[in-house]
Amino acid sequence: MKSDSHDVDFSYFGGAESLTEGKRSARRTVVVSPTVNDDGRSHPGPPQDPADFLWLMTEEPHRSRRMAVMKAHPDVVKLMGHESLTKYVVLAVVSLQVLIAMQLRHSHPFSFWFLFLAYAVGGTANHNLFLAIHEITHNLAFKGIDANKALAVLANLPIGIPYSASFKRYHLEHHKHLGEDGIDVDLPTHLELLCLNNVLGKTFFATFQIFFYALRPGFVRTQKLTRWHFINLVAQLVFDYVLVQAFGIRPLLYLLFSSFFAGSLHPCAGHFIAEHYIWDGLNQETYSYYGPLNILAYNVGYHNEHHDFPSIPWTRLPALRALAPEFYDIIPSHPSWLMVIINFIRDPEVGIFARVKRPEKGILLSGEVTPSGNCSGSEKD
Repeated sequence: MKSDSHDVDFSYFGGAESLTEGKRSARRTVVVSPTVNDDGRSHPGPPQDPADFLWLMTEEPHRSRRMAVMKAHPDVVKLMGHESLTKYVVLAVVSLQVLIAMQLRHSHPFSFWFLFLAYAVGGTANHNLFLAIHEITHNLAFKGIDANKALAVLANLPIGIPYSASFKRYHLEHHKHLGEDGIDVDLPTHLELLCLNNVLGKTFFATFQIFFYALRPGFVRTQKLTRWHFINLVAQLVFDYVLVQAFGIRPLLYLLFSSFFAGSLHPCAGHFIAEHYIWDGLNQETYSYYGPLNILAYNVGYHNEHHDFPSIPWTRLPALRALAPEFYDIIPSHPSWLMVIINFIRDPEVGIFARVKRPEKGILLSGEVTPSGNCSGSEKD
């Protein structure tokens, strides 16, 4: 994860060591407890070749660290399980968004007040709902699987477009096949690399992230539809129809604008880029953020902790870090999601190319992954 620059095999970087001659960007990440090879201040690694992704044959780091943490701290299992608070937060945020949407039924969609509320309040609220669905995807709101799926459908309503059912399978594959090309749809495609690998392209990508995450999975690999896809679709169409019939089109526009802003140039949206893009020349593919925006985002900033232990709910991720500081305080993390967006756009050492990819291990058959297994586990619908 961290190494002295003299120990790096520059063949991984396409000869990019020639770019290190006094032209490096300032270090972007921080380390709480520096190691000998990474003092947390200097730039620890060489730049990456911007013409391609960083292809590695190594195993993703989370399984091995999870085993090490469990061996060192057996009590970590006490942190696992569902969190009953989640359903109340979801109900509160859904109610807030529906109430604001109804109140704006007489406001012009392009008025300052309408757009301000859609960005500042609606964007934050719908981003919170994005991450509620992420939390619920791991069955962390209820003990029962169907109850979690139903809550995800409810959380989806103010977002305006149905996606919770399809997100579940894609996201579990992201965990089980992190960085695997053709399976992990969180990874940018080669076409994105070719078209967006400059300041203008990165600005476009950061502005319209929500569309990339919504459309990319369908181009990379499709899913077999289940009854929950149908339930998600019908519930969303009924909600949208009733809202428009009762209050006009403007409340629905408020919710759709909120969803767009939630996945655009919004401080909370910085986590999309912060989580798995490579920074500071490190071969590190997952980054955490421990700042105040976690309060609004189900502690998704504790992203190394989350990937290590997906069965620990959002309220207990800080306790996981506190339990095992010798594992987490030595990992570089981001000090600011907002600065992640700014640095991603302006820094030539970070871009669409700055992702770890691994060759696909499974064989795709009818939307399923073999022999590694269906990432939806035993959930057949």
